[in-house]
Amino acid sequence: MLSRTPLLQNAKLASLCFWARLPFPVCLVCKCLLVAAITLAQYVEAVAQVDFAHDVFPILKSQCSKCHGGDEREGGFSLNSRETLMAGSDSGPAGMVGNAEASMLYDVITTSDPSRRMPPEGEPLSETQIKKIAQWINQGATWDDGLTLAKDTYEPSLLPRHPELPAATPGKEHPIDRLLQHQDPQGFSSVSFLEDNAQFARRAFLDLHGLLPTEERLATFLKDSRPDKRLRLIESLLNDKREYAEHWLTFWNDLLRNDYGGTGFITGGRKQISQWLYQALIDNKPYDQMARELIAPSPESAGFSEGIQWRGTVSAGQTVEIQFAQSVGQSFLGINLKCASCHDSFIDRWKLDDAYGLASIFSKRPLDVHRCDKPTGKVAKAAWLFPELGTVNPDLEQPERLRQLAGLMTHPQNGRFARTIVNRLWHRMMGRGIVEPVDAMQSRPWNEDLLDWLAADFAEHGYDLKHTLQLIATSRAYQSQTEVVQDSQKDAEYRYRGPRSKRMTAEQFIDCVWQLCNAAPTEFDAPVTRGGTSTDPSAKPIEPQSLWIWSHANAEHAPAKEQATFKRDLQLTHVPERAVVVATCDNSIELFINQKKVFASDNWNSIQAVPIARYLQVGKNEFVLACKNGGEGPNPAGVFLEARWIDNQGVEQSFGTNADWQWTQTLPAKNGKLQADEANWKPAVVANNPNIWMNSIGAELRSKLELALRSQGWMVRAALRKSDALQRTLGRPNRDQIVTSRPVSWSTLEALELCNAPVLNQYLAKGAEYFTETGSNSTEIIDQVFIRALARSPSDMEKSFALEVLGDGVPSADRVQDFLWTIVMLPEFQIVR
Repeated sequence: MLSRTPLLQNAKLASLCFWARLPFPVCLVCKCLLVAAITLAQYVEAVAQVDFAHDVFPILKSQCSKCHGGDEREGGFSLNSRETLMAGSDSGPAGMVGNAEASMLYDVITTSDPSRRMPPEGEPLSETQIKKIAQWINQGATWDDGLTLAKDTYEPSLLPRHPELPAATPGKEHPIDRLLQHQDPQGFSSVSFLEDNAQFARRAFLDLHGLLPTEERLATFLKDSRPDKRLRLIESLLNDKREYAEHWLTFWNDLLRNDYGGTGFITGGRKQISQWLYQALIDNKPYDQMARELIAPSPESAGFSEGIQWRGTVSAGQTVEIQFAQSVGQSFLGINLKCASCHDSFIDRWKLDDAYGLASIFSKRPLDVHRCDKPTGKVAKAAWLFPELGTVNPDLEQPERLRQLAGLMTHPQNGRFARTIVNRLWHRMMGRGIVEPVDAMQSRPWNEDLLDWLAADFAEHGYDLKHTLQLIATSRAYQSQTEVVQDSQKDAEYRYRGPRSKRMTAEQFIDCVWQLCNAAPTEFDAPVTRGGTSTDPSAKPIEPQSLWIWSHANAEHAPAKEQATFKRDLQLTHVPERAVVVATCDNSIELFINQKKVFASDNWNSIQAVPIARYLQVGKNEFVLACKNGGEGPNPAGVFLEARWIDNQGVEQSFGTNADWQWTQTLPAKNGKLQADEANWKPAVVANNPNIWMNSIGAELRSKLELALRSQGWMVRAALRKSDALQRTLGRPNRDQIVTSRPVSWSTLEALELCNAPVLNQYLAKGAEYFTETGSNSTEIIDQVFIRALARSPSDMEKSFALEVLGDGVPSADRVQDFLWTIVMLPEFQIVR
């Protein structure tokens, strides 16, 4: 833990945290908790929250609704909503929040008096059910929007709706603003416009790029006097393909449960879709095309539909077929089929047969239906959820069934498909969905015309994700001041009053700390080529120096299934900060450097460009290629590798396959350790006709080399790296399941981690070194940090207090590190507002 005593013992520094007045002086034990835990206390919630929708509501519906749901109010008590629950019964108030043992509900489900026990008939609630209800009451008895025991006849339209836009009024010409103004003229007119251009720029950068605006870009924007400067900024942010893709990768990784490590990868029971997804974002691939390629996949996109093959015996609700139904329903339709995968749903209209019908479309075998993990004796029949649009022929082979499903999902008359994604985009940009939660698309939207108009516009513009993001960002609604949410405000009565503040995602927070402190790492884990296919007209493809090689001269007609291991050593006197390798093999390859696996691929047409500096060392570096040919008869076999880096003299160096490599038929161990005796190694043979491969992939290979080298100067993004303890604590999920919303509040665990995480201290130490090595004085550092972190200058009071911490002249690195820590702990830093 850092020594922050001088910083925290200065009482005036509390004013730097303008949103709190901390009681100073404080004991040393509390020095970190005071700024992190106490200042975040207004957002703290229990770490282990009961899930109302899945843990509590099913109990209320199955055990209580007969007498206390819908039109039934026995004893004057209704469980239709939280409001009716809190109102209590004829006997008095419910006494619900925070104290289960004092509540009426807990009393009647635990009493031993048979005349008072609820439910009055059948078995009493189990100990587990009682415990869940008690936990729920103790945690505040929260109630998810859209869930009710009241009779609700609302059913979302399957077909698209095309609401007519209301007439424009002065200052409300934008389609979104017209729809909001029409719904609530007085309320929408009361929302204040965000006049501060610097704060708008910070919001737009964080929402569209996930980064802070640089000092240069912020200054340029503020000097721009053109009336459409905000539109121009939004267009420029969306036109930056790489920054856009690498920020929104977090959103899509969550939605499609894609990651770079974790459950399933070690055992081979899970596949990434990283390169496919990254390139789709770079290309701004139409969303309907993305969906079709995920539902009826190619090898590059199959990881989504194939799910996770869990080890050992799993429940019927965790098979890959049921996972497919759950994933497709949730990701593309905002439908929760998890309950319906076990039994008819308690929370909406979906039935067990619906989930199994969708699962059977994916299944390659007869799929036995299980209810609550017990076989029913029925075999599922492939079926689509909305037969009004068409059906899936159960007699077709699986690939064709999936193509039919993909066509039905993206059918122009499937209005639910477009509504679901525009609702997700609105939620991400505005802090709250038009339908909330975003996976409860059976629920009534707070503005049905707005949702339907956005969905229709999205479809009419070719399912262009960037178009809808720009549409939202250019509205007055988005460019308004954030809503101040009152504690007593009931979410069920929501009306638009401005965008809601959003806490940074874990990846955004890490990226912004790296950006502020110039502390980003140089390596990343995602198996992607950053920037995608090079489209820079000034870029000159690099001519490879390496050669295609194999184990013998007849590589054009190599035996099917032939295998070979190739090796060569590279001597280094200095480990480069950045190095990249491009490699492929017809048909499959595994690359090891110093007995560490770098990557594997079984698609020779897909060129891999991978950073390798982390694998290198001073002295000997052993490169090993484990290669296999494919096919059923004689066919071409060859392997190509080229590494590039800049040495400590600034000279570009290369290393790759040629006649100096050696080969053996014995494959290495799983860790890359060679198993063949030296006597069994023979010289590699250069391919006589490399055009067999270069005619197909030569252009891409040259482009990937150029792009991989050029990308070495780009800041690595947290979305491209595996999760770590700090990111997990800050809410980055492990993505074993689809995640469509991140935590909105801070927990005590997060406050402690922000105080004590060694990795955060390392980033801040690098930042302190960065700001002090230039010889800048305290005043200059304060001004720089405020502009970079908060997009504003410090007030006179803030500068005065910060100077007392940093001291006059050039401050020490320790003082700067403490100052940086204080800044990144501010809600103003951590919240997009």
